[in-house]
Formats: sequence, C-alpha cells, structure tokens
Amino acid sequence: MPMIKDHIAAKIRDALKKIGCEVTVVEIEEPVNRAFGDYSTSVALRLAKTIKQQPLIIAKKIAEEILADKYIHKAEAVKPGFVNFWLTKDYLLKQTKDIVLKKTEYGKTSVYENKKILIEFTDPNPFKEFHIGHLYSNTVGESLARLYQTLSADIKRANYQGDVGMHVAKSIWGLKKQMKEDGLSLADIEKKELNEKIKYLGKSYALGATLYETDQQAKDEITQLNKKIYDKNPEITDIYEKGRRWSLEYFEKIYDRLGMKAVHGGKHFDFYYFESLVGGKGLDLVKTFIPKGIFEKSQGAIIFPGEKYGLHTRVFINSLGLPTYEAKELGLAIKKSEDFDYDQSIVVTGNEINGYFKVLLKSLSLIRPDLAAKTVHIGHGMVKLPEGKMSSRTGKIITGLSLIEQTKKEVMKIIEKSKKIDLKDRETIAEKVTVGAIKYSLLKNGIGHDVIFDMKETLSLEGNSGPYLQYTYARCQSVLRNCQLDYNLNPDDIGFLEAEEVSLLRALAKYPDTVCLAGNNLSPHLICNYLYDLSQKFNYFYQKLPIIKTEKQTKRLRLLLTTATAQVVKNGLFLLGIETVDRM
Repeated sequence: MPMIKDHIAAKIRDALKKIGCEVTVVEIEEPVNRAFGDYSTSVALRLAKTIKQQPLIIAKKIAEEILADKYIHKAEAVKPGFVNFWLTKDYLLKQTKDIVLKKTEYGKTSVYENKKILIEFTDPNPFKEFHIGHLYSNTVGESLARLYQTLSADIKRANYQGDVGMHVAKSIWGLKKQMKEDGLSLADIEKKELNEKIKYLGKSYALGATLYETDQQAKDEITQLNKKIYDKNPEITDIYEKGRRWSLEYFEKIYDRLGMKAVHGGKHFDFYYFESLVGGKGLDLVKTFIPKGIFEKSQGAIIFPGEKYGLHTRVFINSLGLPTYEAKELGLAIKKSEDFDYDQSIVVTGNEINGYFKVLLKSLSLIRPDLAAKTVHIGHGMVKLPEGKMSSRTGKIITGLSLIEQTKKEVMKIIEKSKKIDLKDRETIAEKVTVGAIKYSLLKNGIGHDVIFDMKETLSLEGNSGPYLQYTYARCQSVLRNCQLDYNLNPDDIGFLEAEEVSLLRALAKYPDTVCLAGNNLSPHLICNYLYDLSQKFNYFYQKLPIIKTEKQTKRLRLLLTTATAQVVKNGLFLLGIETVDRM
C-alpha cells in the first residue's frame, strides 16, 4: 500500500489538473480535532487567487473528484476552503493487518534510497569523563541514524574525539601530580578496574583544570605540556597512550550499555576521528588560504574575520602555531568526505556552540562550498538537574554513567515491589527500563530544548515517559501471551466499530507517515509524540472494551489491534534506541 499522505496528495494534484491547475506541492495535515477527518488540506485557499475561483468552489471540486478513491470513505469541503478526508474502514483494517504481517519491516520506506548520510555524534574527549551532554548527543545521533536507516539511507556513524589540546594537558599534568600525592605509579593505576581508572582520570582532570585557573606555575607547566603532546614528545608517550586507551575502552562499554549495536570488530561507530590526526590537515588548509584572503594574520595568530560576514572573529591557528578547534574541524570535514562520499553530513553537538558552527560553516563555504552545502549542524539543548546546569571544569558533575546508575537504583526499587517479575529477570528488565527512561526524557521535547531531568517524571508509568510506553507494550504481550491470533479477518464481516476501535485503527495507520516526517525534519520527538498518543489510545481501548471475552469476530479484531499496537510500539521505540520488555 502507498504512503497514504503521498497517495492523497497525488489524487489532489490529479483533481486540480482537471480544472487547469498544475501544482507540485500539496500540503496534507492531520487535524487536531478528529471530527475534521483523518487528513485535511488547505490547498484551495492557496490557489484561489492564482486560478481566480472561490476557494470553497475549488475545495468542492477536489472533494468530488477524490471521493471515488478506494481509500477514501468521505471527502468534505468546508468553509472557507478546506477539504477534510476520512479513510475507509477497509483501508484501516488492511493497514493494521499489514503491520502484523510485516512486523519489524513495517514503517520502512525507500524515501532516502541511494542517499549516503554521515552522522557525527557523541564526541567524548579522552582523558575526561563521559558526561550527560555526551549521553544526550549519543541519544539524538543514534535515533537519527535509525530513522534514516528505516528510510533506506546508507548510514555511517562517526565519532570525533579530542585526544589533543589543553584538556589533555590538564588531565595528564593533574594525573602526574595526583599520583605523586597518592604515592602511586602508572603501573599501579594500570592494575585498577576500568571504572576506577576513569574516576582517577576525572579526578586528575579536575585538579589540573582548577590549578590552571588559580596557580600561575601550574598554568605555565600545563601550557608547556600541551606543546609536548602536540610534538609527541617521548617524555609523555607512555602516560598519554595509556590514558587515551583507558578512555576509549570505557566509552565503548557505555555505547554497548546504551544499546548501540557494534558495527564491526566490537566497535560501535564506522569512523573514529581524532584531533591529533585531522589537526595537521586543518593547519595546512588554513595556511593555504591565507594568501587568498580568507584567513588573516593577527597578533601572531591566524584568524577568520567573521565580522565581514555578520559573525564573530575566531582564531584558527594560535600564537604558538598550533591549530585550534576551528582549524581541526576544517581538517575533519575534508577527511570525512575522503572516507565517505556523502550526500549529507549531520553533526550533533550541544547548542552552546551553535555560534561557533556558524563561523566554521562560513569559512568552509569559502574553501569547499560543496561540503558546506551538504553539512547540517544540530545543536541539542543542555541537560539540567532541578538545581541547575552541570559543568565538568571543576569536576562537580554527574557523569553519564552515574545518571544511569542513579536511575537504575530507583527502577530497582519499583521492580522489587512487583510480584510479576521473576528474580532472574529483574536485572535485565531494570537495565532496559533505565536506558529507555533516560533516552525518552532526552528526546520527547524536541532536540533544541533544554531538558530538566526529573526522576519522578522520567520513571512515571502513567505520564509521557519511556516506561509508560514499555508498559503499554508489556500490557499488549500479557493479553497475547495465551492467545492464538487468527488472521482470517475479513473486513466485509466487520460491522459496527466502537469509537475506541476506530481511534486505534486511525492511529496505527499514521505510523509510516510519522516516520517520514520525523526523518525529513530531523525530529525524533515526533516519534515520541506519536507513540505516546498511540499508547493512550490503546490503554483507553483496553480499559473500555473486553478483548478476549467477546464474540469470535470481535475477538479477532481486538487481538489484531492489540498485536498491531505492540508491533508499532516496538518499532517506534527501536527508532528512539529503546528496547521493549515483555513484563513490567
């Protein structure tokens, strides 16, 4: 069956062509009030002046023409020029049956077939802990990757990490000082469990970052150490390589825990880029374009004069001759295109660097306009606790892992009160519910918004939360566990449909269009909105109508609706990077 929105739009174009008006774009909307149909269009209002007819007359001609379509039960023109459409019972039932037959394939389309899309996300820096911002970026990026894969794009995941720079110098300087104070050697640290190593690195970074700001001698030493790191000085090779390795191993364990599937060799990204490798490429690129006036010398540094373009000026090569983040990003853009000849490159970061990316993309447009045109930056909001924003500079931070553990502790308290879950299953269920709760809380309000992480709201089984959706799936499974689904459901044999059944049928039919809309608009929250609405409709249906204890044909229909709901919830949660559970 076709994508129903596309099908209706095509039929409207055909109707308009018959009255001498050819259009390429027809907007199809979903009325908030279901009394106005499953879909609606205002195209008649837009075209009235062009074809010099009253919009209501145009709307009536569209309605008359499209009413003959096999998927349309009713088409109604209403003032001042809207056309409302209702889908046929036959279409809705066939669509629901299609969900059950296609299973995980339901919702997949070829919208982005033959399109190559590179998505860069997460980007944690070695020598620093994986903080909640990285967790947010990972959640957004992974969801976008899954959305595009469902729309048939060739997706590659990329992870860009700062393994050189002042943060590394601060961490290594702090590590050496901390080990001296604790009477430990690098070999002693090496013997610790990975989580302990990471905590020690985080503590060392906080020490280095604090003294860099308050102690001039420490600042001078850290600055000198930074140069040694860039120069690959043998004095620091051992401590640098070990610290870098610890961090990267730790990050992979987190990706696994977040439900990312390993791409190859146990790794979770197709490409891993590091500042130490792209910095030189960016440095050479900036130097090449100085004579062409794109970059300028200023007080011993090389800058991009952003004021010329209504932006702000940024340093691309500092006075020590080292590339800054900006120059490294230019090198990264070139390297990405060499590795994967993409049609689009999406970069997911926190929105605090939105201004930085505007400057970066402008400079890239003057060097490689083709790459700049294919690059999209998405700035997600900040994650805050009720008491305010979190910062890693001083070490006063809740890391991504500690947020997971704190949430899981609360989940276990809830699970332990339940007699429905076997002891052997509690750990697995708690982990899935925890990750699902966190991811959903980060995605549900839209990427650009800040998130206040409220534990009670996040874990609610009654509100707009991940656990509520997982509970809906588990409820469906409890109904279906001892029932055999009968596929011999003939739409012609279905008589009167209850309002709750119609509502659920309509909601299920909208899933493919929702997936397309979410992908086209880089908006996973649209999947969240849809799943919450679907779950509410199913739970109301469940409460109002008997599913098992009813006559045979009605039972068939309601089991079909329950099976389809479970499948769509499962498919939709997958797009958000969330796993389902069979019992809650």
